[in-house]
Amino acid sequence: MGGTLADKRDYYEVLDVERSATEKDLKNAFRRLARRYHPDRSEEPDAEDKFKEIQEAYAVLSDPDRRAHYDRFGHDSPAGNPFGGFSGGGFNINLEDLLGGDFFSGFFGGGRGRGRERRGSDILVRHSIELATVLTGSEESIELDLPAECKTCTGSGAKDGKTTTCSQCQGQGRVRVRQQIGPFVNEVVQDCRECGGTGSIIESPCNDCSGRGHRVEERTIRFNVPAGAEHGTRLRLRGQGQPAERGQGSHGDLLIEIEVLTHPWFERNGSDLIMSLPLGYPDLMLGTKISIDHIDGKKLDIVIPASSSAGHTLEIKKRGLPHMRRSGRGDVVVLLKLHVPDKISKADKKQLESMKSSLNPSDQVQRILDDASERRANE
Repeated sequence: MGGTLADKRDYYEVLDVERSATEKDLKNAFRRLARRYHPDRSEEPDAEDKFKEIQEAYAVLSDPDRRAHYDRFGHDSPAGNPFGGFSGGGFNINLEDLLGGDFFSGFFGGGRGRGRERRGSDILVRHSIELATVLTGSEESIELDLPAECKTCTGSGAKDGKTTTCSQCQGQGRVRVRQQIGPFVNEVVQDCRECGGTGSIIESPCNDCSGRGHRVEERTIRFNVPAGAEHGTRLRLRGQGQPAERGQGSHGDLLIEIEVLTHPWFERNGSDLIMSLPLGYPDLMLGTKISIDHIDGKKLDIVIPASSSAGHTLEIKKRGLPHMRRSGRGDVVVLLKLHVPDKISKADKKQLESMKSSLNPSDQVQRILDDASERRANE
């Protein structure tokens, strides 16, 4: 830690504990703060300095002799540095024992003494379906080129399946490594670099798979798309992904991501279907009934009441898509729009001119106020 002794914070303050804190209190405080400020995890700009400060405070207060010396003299020791050259040496304190192996597994390759099952990678493919398929769900099948265990070497990657035990890790696939983290010495277990974590060495690679242990084969994959599936839904087919490295472990999974194709006029909002319906002014004013084809194979009847306005919506109950987590179907929501023709004849234009006084609002300002009140009442 840089700075003068006068700049150094009190060790108890650093760990946020009372001066009467027990060994357990100190350890819990260190765990909490170290997890928060570890440079490999924290996004705070001063995390590294904080972490060093926390380490120094714990290293002193967790040692009974150094703690007693610190309690008596503080940072201003009459004999110079009372802590045996802290900044230049290393305390042989195992961070993994303090923080737990899971803490280091993300950036050191696993906790000490903990085995792990080797596993092949997951494979992601995308599959497109029509919106109508979402209504009922379906059984689908696709042809894919996927990696499969090499039958010649039974997945070992070695010619005739013959391998030798790795001398570096003695066939364990994992080696113990000592790492210096600030003043602490930490021991972690990670994959053996010599054998890639497999525990064995290939002397003669398999000719059919070039030592990979797997080959690409064409397979027919069958799966069910559930009713109500949304765009981006992922279906997991366990054990149908990449084989484990050289056959030592379980297969990964095959993930099928559903892409729902765009419908000609429907948009989707959860289980509701939304569409716009352009109508001429006479149909909005007088009312009408329109029937169109629907994705469920039946006609969708849309009844427009007389004196409807553009921008209003109609709801047709239970004609939407199935709900994913409960029974029943959503609704079809129809947005009414005013269709304005690009061109009209002179006769039609003359007729519209004669109708302006009866069709336009007599008090434009009052109509604006009424429309605003109606809109706010529906919010």
